[in-house]
Amino acid sequence: MLLIILGGFLALLLVLIIYVVSVAHMDPPKIADQSLLKAQRKALDSTAFTLQNNWFRKSKTGLYEMYVEGKPFERGVAYGKLSSELVKRQEDHFSEQINRMIPSPFYLRFLKYFVGWFNRDLDKHVPEEYKEEIFGISFEASPNYAYVGTNYERLMNYHAAHDIGHALQSMALVGCTSFATWNSRSADSNLIIGRNFDFYVGDKFAEDKIVAFYKPTAGHKFMIVTWAGFVGCVSGMNEKGLTVTINAAKTSIPSGSASPVSLVAREILQYAGNIQEAWAIAQRRKMFVSESFLIGSAADNKAVVIEKTPESIDLYEPPAKADYITCTNHFQGDTLRKLPSNIEQEARSASVYRYNRLMELLQQEGPNTVQKTVDILRDRYGLHNEDIGVGNEKAINQFIAHHSIVFEPKQLKVWVSTQPWQLGQYAAYDLHTIFDMHGLQTDHEIYDSAASIGPDPFLETDTFKRFERFRTIKAAVQAGKDIDVQELISTNPTYYHTYVIAGDYAYKHQSFADAKKYYETALTKVIATKNEEDHIRAQLKKINKQTK
Repeated sequence: MLLIILGGFLALLLVLIIYVVSVAHMDPPKIADQSLLKAQRKALDSTAFTLQNNWFRKSKTGLYEMYVEGKPFERGVAYGKLSSELVKRQEDHFSEQINRMIPSPFYLRFLKYFVGWFNRDLDKHVPEEYKEEIFGISFEASPNYAYVGTNYERLMNYHAAHDIGHALQSMALVGCTSFATWNSRSADSNLIIGRNFDFYVGDKFAEDKIVAFYKPTAGHKFMIVTWAGFVGCVSGMNEKGLTVTINAAKTSIPSGSASPVSLVAREILQYAGNIQEAWAIAQRRKMFVSESFLIGSAADNKAVVIEKTPESIDLYEPPAKADYITCTNHFQGDTLRKLPSNIEQEARSASVYRYNRLMELLQQEGPNTVQKTVDILRDRYGLHNEDIGVGNEKAINQFIAHHSIVFEPKQLKVWVSTQPWQLGQYAAYDLHTIFDMHGLQTDHEIYDSAASIGPDPFLETDTFKRFERFRTIKAAVQAGKDIDVQELISTNPTYYHTYVIAGDYAYKHQSFADAKKYYETALTKVIATKNEEDHIRAQLKKINKQTK
C-alpha cells in the first residue's frame, strides 16, 4: 500500500513538473527582419566596439558605457553583440552566487520550478517592444545554461529577479535608500535626487556596471545604470529630466505573474515627461510585488513616490512647502502605510531606522547640494552619528550597493558611483552632450572629469582596511573554513553581526560558553532586523537547554 501511495505521489509530482515546464515556456516574438544578426561589431581598440551607430566602451573610471538606437529588436541585437562577453559573464556571476546561497541541488531544482511557476505567463505581461529587445540580446547569452531554459526564457526571467529577490525575503537581496530636495531645500533651488541601489548578488555581479544611453524610435531618449543582458530600469533619467528609481516594499509571495517592476520603471522612463504621465503608466500596469517608485520631474521641479502593490496604488507627496521627499523600504502614503504587511515591515526591518537617519542628515548643514547628496549616500553611521559597525543594514551605506547615483534633472546631469560600492569617484555625465554625440571617439572620455566627485577619503583609513579583512574572514566562515575568532572581532568590533558570526562559529564547534558570550554581546549592539534578533535569542535558548 505504501508503494502505491509513493508511486501515486511521484506520478503527481511528475505531472506537476511537466505542467510547470509547459506553462513556463515562452515563445520568442516573431521578427520579420533579422538581418542585423549577420552584422559584426567593429573593434576600435581592446575595450571599444561599434556596430553601425551603436557603440560600447570601457571608461577609465571602470564603468562600461553603451549607446544603442533604433527599433526594439535592432537595439537588442546591437546591445548583445557589443557587450557579448559581459552578457555571458554576468549570467555566470549570477548563477555562481545563487549556487553559493543555495548549495543544495534539491533546493536549486525546487527553485527552478518555483521560478517557473512564479513567472508563468510572464511574457503576456511584458510589452512587445521589450520582448523584442530582450530577444535580440538573447542570441549572445551563454550556451552553458540550456538546462535552465532557452536563452530568451532565461533573460526574460532574469528581468523578474528583483521581484523574486524581495518576494523571498530571506534571501535579503534588496534594501535601498533614495531621496530628493528642491526649492528651499536645495542650495540652488533646483531638484536634486540621490539613491543607493542595494541589490546584492555577490561582489562579481556588481563589477561590470553599464551606463547605457538609449535613443529609441519611440518615446524619449534616456540613460540607465544597468548590467549586461538587462533592459529594465532600476535607476535612470530621460531627456525631459524625468527620473525613476525603485525601492522594494514588503510583499507576499505572488500567486501569478504580472509585469516585472523594472520594466514598469523602464516604460515610465521611456514614455513619461512629467509626474502625471508617470502616474498614468503606473496605474495601468499590474505588478506581482509591492514597490515604491521615486519619480523626479524637471517639468514639475519636485519629486513624488508612487507606491504600488499587486492590488492597489497610492501617490505619496510631502506636505506643502516641505520641498523634500525620502524613501526607504516602507510605504508612507495615507492608504498603503496602513497595510498589515507595511506595519510589519516597519516593525521588523531596518527601513524606519534608515529613514530616520536620512531625515537627520538632510536637516544638517543647510540646503542640499550634489556633494552633500553624495556624502549622505556614503554615510555609514547610525542615528546621532553612533558607530553601529561598518556594513550595518541600518546605515544608509550598507557596503553592498550595486550602484549609487545622483541626478540634477533640469541640467540633465547625472553622477554614477564607481567601485568599490559608492566609495569610488562619482563620474559625471552631461546628457545634453551625450545625446548630441555623433559616433564614438576612443581618445575622448565621455564623462566629465572636471565635474566628477572624488573618492571617499574613508578608503584610505585603517577602519576600511579592517573591514576588508572582516569580509574575507566572513567569507571563510561561509565556506566552512577555520578562523581566528578574536581576529574577526578586532576587524569590526562595533558591528552586531560580527558577534553573531562568532557565536554561530563557536556554536557549530560546540564551544557553548563562548557562543553564549558572543550572542549576549551582539544583543548590546544595534541590530539591523527583528529576524536577526530572533535568531540570536533562539540560539541562546538552545545553549541554555544544552548546558543545563
